[in-house]
Amino acid sequence: MKTNPSSALKFTLAGLMLLLAFSVQASPSNKWRLQFSGNAESSGTIVMQFTPKGSEMIETRTDIKKGRSENHVARDVVDSLKSQLPKDHFHIERDDGEDVLIKRKHHHDAKFDIKIVSNSVKGVRINPDRE
Repeated sequence: MKTNPSSALKFTLAGLMLLLAFSVQASPSNKWRLQFSGNAESSGTIVMQFTPKGSEMIETRTDIKKGRSENHVARDVVDSLKSQLPKDHFHIERDDGEDVLIKRKHHHDAKFDIKIVSNSVKGVRINPDRE
């Protein structure tokens, strides 16, 4: 049986992409920046997961109302995360209006990973970056 070189290459590339995606997600940081862009063209919910290294995952939900600017969406996320994440482990603040910084509060606190599970707010894009 002959193997199609094109199919083998596609399969290999798909495997490498999966491996890369997993390795990016599996790299906790002590500080994250969530960059928000676009205005809320609909009401919706942003669901995120925070997983401190060696601890259980914490899922958060932030409701966003239609018509909110990217700066107001960031403010809503800050307020929501402050009420849902442990205050003794996380420091949350807004930066440059549309960015949200999430840091471990103390040097001895565990590094953590962030995953955007879902975003049903039309027009709002979220770009998480490790810092």
